Amino acid sequence: MKKWIAAICVGLIAAIVLQFSTGFAAECAQIRENVLRLHILANSDSQEDQALKLKVRDRVLKETEELFYHADNLEDAKQSAQEHLEQIQQTAQEEVERQGYDYPVKAEVVNMFFDTRVYEEFTLPAGHYDAVRITIGEAAGHNWWCMLYPAVCLPCAMPHQELEENFTPEQAEIVEKPQEYEIQFAVVELWEKFKSLWDGE
Repeated sequence: MKKWIAAICVGLIAAIVLQFSTGFAAECAQIRENVLRLHILANSDSQEDQALKLKVRDRVLKETEELFYHADNLEDAKQSAQEHLEQIQQTAQEEVERQGYDYPVKAEVVNMFFDTRVYEEFTLPAGHYDAVRITIGEAAGHNWWCMLYPAVCLPCAMPHQELEENFTPEQAEIVEKPQEYEIQFAVVELWEKFKSLWDGE
């Protein structure tokens, strides 16, 4: 019985290794290395706090679109985020107060783990991404996310065009047609979660 269990484990490991030796895993890694995400955490899951989160989102995107829309690469976008982090935080704080709340707001540039996430017309594979993270109050509510680079979620952006300009055709297809890669996305997420647990995150 133990031999059968060991054989199954070896088979699963071999399957994962085989999966990650394919082009899909490599393309996912390249996608993660070419994206700056916006991540906003609401104070709570109350209807009011979730509505406030969206108000903050709209204000931040409107006020900062010029900071990211003309970025030539991820490093440019990250540098712009770092240089204007105080402005981003102040913009979010002002909107919170304008809506009648006194929650503190914090903005930071981080590298953090995301599950496989769907956003309107595209999907991003699980893994670690650079992100501008805005937390409102206790940051205990559901989050909202999008991409600052490529500038898909900015008001002046055209999502499909931005993806085509910043990703290879293979990467753009993965992001725009996730239904064709459901199993691969699942394997990637399982593997990335395992790595995070192994690293103690």
